Amino acid sequence: MIDIYTDGACKGNPGPGGWGAWLKSADAQKELYGGELGTTNNRMEMMAVIEALSALKRPCKVTLHVDSQYVLKGMTEWLPGWKARNWKTASKEPVKNVDLWQRLDVLVNTGGHQIEWRWVRGHNGDPGNERADQLANLGVEQALKNR
Repeated sequence: MIDIYTDGACKGNPGPGGWGAWLKSADAQKELYGGELGTTNNRMEMMAVIEALSALKRPCKVTLHVDSQYVLKGMTEWLPGWKARNWKTASKEPVKNVDLWQRLDVLVNTGGHQIEWRWVRGHNGDPGNERADQLANLGVEQALKNR
């Protein structure tokens, strides 16, 4: 059993952005963060989930807490239709961020994880979400320092 809290941050949209993930189990915790200069909030939200799932060394039972409706609905509602339409939306437009959706799809469907997706309201006092937000902002700072 592992709880994962993820968040993305962007200073301007597009602009410099960061992602953060806080992973915790009964006996361990791990904090991850990173960032990019020219990105969007949605891409950073997705990168947080990608990096968190990539950090798992073996199949796990995961409760994944996200404050992004975009990520939640993408993974729980929209993805099957996008794949059936060859990565096009219902209005026949190309899916935005298709590179990250495809990476996330592979991680979720080949990692052997049992994932329960949970939405949490951002900036509302949830300790896991608040920590993920802090980590995402560290990712922004890191990206800005490395330019």
